[in-house]
Amino acid sequence: MAKNPYSRRTFLKSSASAAALMSLPIPSMATTGHVRLEWQTFKTTPQYASFLNAIKLMKAVTDASKPTSWAYWVNVHVNYCPHMKPYFFAWHRGYLYYFEQQLRTVSGDSSLTLPYWDYYAHPTIPTEFLDSATGNPLYVSGRVNSNVYNALTMAPFSTQVNNFQRGTSNSYEASFENAPHNPVHDIIGGWMADMQSPTDPIFYLHHANVDRLFDGWAGLARTNYPAPTDSYWSGSFTYASGLTISKSKTYQPSALGYSYASNALPTSMPPSAQEGRIIRVQAQIPPIRTRPTIGNFSATGPRSIANGRRSLGGVANLKLTERSVSAAVTLASSDVTALQTAVTSTAATSAATSAATSATTSASPNAQAAPGQAKYVNIVFDSMMVTSLGKQGGYFYNVYVNLPSAGDADPSAQARFVGTIGPFEVSAAMHHAGGTLTLPANDALQGLSPAELKQVVVSLVRVNGTNSPTGVAMSANELRIELSTTPN
Repeated sequence: MAKNPYSRRTFLKSSASAAALMSLPIPSMATTGHVRLEWQTFKTTPQYASFLNAIKLMKAVTDASKPTSWAYWVNVHVNYCPHMKPYFFAWHRGYLYYFEQQLRTVSGDSSLTLPYWDYYAHPTIPTEFLDSATGNPLYVSGRVNSNVYNALTMAPFSTQVNNFQRGTSNSYEASFENAPHNPVHDIIGGWMADMQSPTDPIFYLHHANVDRLFDGWAGLARTNYPAPTDSYWSGSFTYASGLTISKSKTYQPSALGYSYASNALPTSMPPSAQEGRIIRVQAQIPPIRTRPTIGNFSATGPRSIANGRRSLGGVANLKLTERSVSAAVTLASSDVTALQTAVTSTAATSAATSAATSATTSASPNAQAAPGQAKYVNIVFDSMMVTSLGKQGGYFYNVYVNLPSAGDADPSAQARFVGTIGPFEVSAAMHHAGGTLTLPANDALQGLSPAELKQVVVSLVRVNGTNSPTGVAMSANELRIELSTTPN
C-alpha cells in the first residue's frame, strides 16, 4: 500500500486552498433540504452519476494543496481528526459537511448528497466498490475483506449506554468508536486500516453511517446529550488553514442543512453475524469459551509515569499474533487499595451524573473529586508498532479485563470489555500520541472485590475477517495498568 506523497507542510502552507475553502457555505439552522440516502437507494438516483463523476475529477487533480483534489481531504483527516479523544463524532460531522460541499462544487450538481452504507442491514461492501474494472473511481486495491460481520456489535445501543461524552461512565462516544467504528476500518484493511483511510471512497459511506447513528442516538429522550446551549459546544473545529466551523453547527444535522432518510438505530445483528455470544462468535482460535492462556511475559514494576499518572505494573515486550493471549499483572497491596478506591469513586460519581436532571456538561466527571485524586484506571499499550504483515489489516483484538479464569467466559465478556486495538487504532495512536494507546478501564473493573483486583488479567481476543494475516501483527514495548488523576 503506497503512502500519500504530499507532505503536511505543503498542505498547511497553501493559501490558495484556504481561500477556496472559505467560499464554501455554512447554512442557517432553517436549511434542511438535503436528504442523505442509503447506498442501495442512492445508486438508483440521478445523483449516482454525479457522485462518480466528482470522485473521478477529484482523483485526477494531482496538486494536494487544492481542495478540488482527493488527496487534500485525505490530508485534512490525517492532520486534524480526533481519534479516541473528545469530539470524535462532531468533528467528523463537520468534515463530511465540507467534503459534501466540495463534491457538489466539483460535480456541478447542487442536489448531490453523501450516501451512507448501513452495514447493520448490508454487512458486505456494496458491489460497486468491489468492481476492479479500469476507470471505476470507487475501487481501490489492498482491501483485505469485503464483509464486516465480525466488526459489528449491539453494545453501543444498549440502554446501559446512557451518557454521551468520553470520560463519563457508559459513554456512547467511546463505546461506538471502540466498536463498530474502529473494527470496520480494521476488518476491511488496506487504506482503511490507516490514518489515510479517506483514500478509500468507502470511508465516506462508513462515516456517513457513523454520523447517521450518532444522530439517531442523540435524539433519544433517555440520553445525556449536551444541550445546544451547553458550553460543550463552545469554540470551533479546524479542518485546514483558514477553514473552521463552530462546534455549535455540528450539534445536529439540521444545523448543517441535511437529514437522513432514516436515523433508526439497529435492533439486531445481521443474520450472518447472529450466532451465539461475543467470544464464541468472534474468536477464531480455540479455546473459544475460556479466557485466553496467560503468556510468559517479563513483569514491569510500579512507577511514576508522569505528573498525575502512576503505573501499577505491567508486562514487557508484548507480541500479538493470530492467537488470543492474556497478560497477568500482580499488584502490591497498597496499589490494590488505590485501584479499588479509583473504581468505586468513579462508579459513584457516574451514577450521580446519570441521575442529574440537567444535560451532561463539558466538565469531566471528577469535578467533585478531591484535588489530585487518582480515579481513572487505564490499560496502556506503550510504543506500539504494527508489522508490515499487520498493516494489511483484516483483524483486530477485543480487550477484556479479569474474565473468569475457568469455565465459560462469555457471560462476563460484555461487562469486562475495555476496547479494541487493531492496525487502524495503532496508526491513530502513532500519529497523535507517539504510539501510546490508552483504553479506559473503570467501567470494566466495577463490581470486582479487592481479592479479585490483586491480579489484573488483560485478555486480547483475536477477531478475524474472512481473510486475515498469521504471524506477528503488532507489538508493544509494555502493557501496563495506570492510575491517573485526569480522564484519557
